[in-house]
Amino acid sequence: MPAAPTRWIKRLAEFRPKEETSLVPRGTRGIYALFHKAPKNCYDVVYIGLSRRGIRGRLESHGRSRMKASEWSHFSLFEVWDNVSDAEISELEGLFRHIYRHDTKANRLNAQKTHGPLKKVRVNDLAAWNQG
Repeated sequence: MPAAPTRWIKRLAEFRPKEETSLVPRGTRGIYALFHKAPKNCYDVVYIGLSRRGIRGRLESHGRSRMKASEWSHFSLFEVWDNVSDAEISELEGLFRHIYRHDTKANRLNAQKTHGPLKKVRVNDLAAWNQG
């Protein structure tokens, strides 16, 4: 049996219009991102989330949300393989949100403190990495 091209992600769909939410198969697990389409085919991240049970339901919920509904126009979704655990999905989402938690352009809806498990493995003294 050939190896999968990626370890965690089974398939992805990028920058799909909000109107295509209903096309997402029920029960799709993984990470998703909400975007606001900017000029010149640029997409600003509004929110990154995860779903252990179904991304479609989360997208529908965000589409009805008083806070988020008007903030996003497109979404991307990253479906994980069946053998990816819920804890691994959470870690992936935490990593993505951790990367831009201090970004001045990050949307206020995605405000996040540090991802707890990443805080436990942080070693900012790179000289210490050589002592490994």
